[in-house]
Amino acid sequence: MATPRKPMKLTLPPPESTMGKFLTHSGTFRDGDLLVNKDGLRIVPQSEGGEAPPIEPLDSQLSLDDLDVIKVIGKGSSGNVQLVRHKFTGQFFALKVIQLNIEDSIRRQIAKELKINLSTQYQYIVVFYQCFYFNGAISIVLEYMDGGSLSDFLKTVKTIPEDYLAAICKQILKGLIYLHHERHIIHRDLKPSNILINHRGEVKISDFGVSAIISSSSGQRDTFIGTRYYMAPERINAKKHGYMSDIWSLGLVILECATGNFPFPPCDSFYELLEAVVNQPPPSAPSDQFSPEFCSFISACTQKDAKDRSSAQALLNHPYLSMYDDLHVDLASYFTTAGSPLATFNSRQL
Repeated sequence: MATPRKPMKLTLPPPESTMGKFLTHSGTFRDGDLLVNKDGLRIVPQSEGGEAPPIEPLDSQLSLDDLDVIKVIGKGSSGNVQLVRHKFTGQFFALKVIQLNIEDSIRRQIAKELKINLSTQYQYIVVFYQCFYFNGAISIVLEYMDGGSLSDFLKTVKTIPEDYLAAICKQILKGLIYLHHERHIIHRDLKPSNILINHRGEVKISDFGVSAIISSSSGQRDTFIGTRYYMAPERINAKKHGYMSDIWSLGLVILECATGNFPFPPCDSFYELLEAVVNQPPPSAPSDQFSPEFCSFISACTQKDAKDRSSAQALLNHPYLSMYDDLHVDLASYFTTAGSPLATFNSRQL
């Protein structure tokens, strides 16, 4: 079994005359002190005199040439996700390939988010190993989660029982606590397809930053609506928002996992969705189907006014998340036996 590798060490590239500019063809993607090319992502600090510091050798532990594509495991409006294997170590990664045929302002946002992803390393966040720019596309090397997403898992199991859902929710909340309180980051796109699982029973948050920016910048209608389904009322109404917008999204995700249905009725347009989220009563868990503790937890997440929602830290101490502790829920077994054949097959490889 391949041992997970630590994030790649940053090294410095040769100085170039394109500082602060973007190149949208095969070559260099660069903004300020961030540089991405076919050799990977590096931070290039500048001295007071504007000259680059002495050059260090490039770290050759991970390169695009050393990654063999096994198959495509996901497709989106802006690119796809491939399962790849490192030729020399046999380790699997997920390679997200994003075409950058977008405007400069969006590229600058991407540059900022790449820096954030690079420095965000935590147990409940999908590991960002490296990033490359080649042939007009950004290729991001991520930790491979062999169980897929919660969205994939729901297609198989239809609903997730309260006890397993409590164990899943604990890990999501720990990831959110890290993002909100340690990194001061709002995820902004929390949904079942951005919460990944594996055969070890691990649950990790993915796709904050770069992917969310590209999805919201896409002109494709399905992406536009789909990205906004989980938005809090203040966000979808274009008002100021903060960490509590992620809590609303979490409430919708957990409620969907419990019932097997998205909490709002299908909407054919953004305006229908806006009307439902902003003007209709907030979603709640049916009291005749779920425990009072679960209903209370969902209500704490889906308050219309952000000030009335509980923080991620407060939710981690909610009675619902501790009521099943005595059962010693085994998520590893649950994900492997109840999930898709993909998870079982890959668990034997890793």
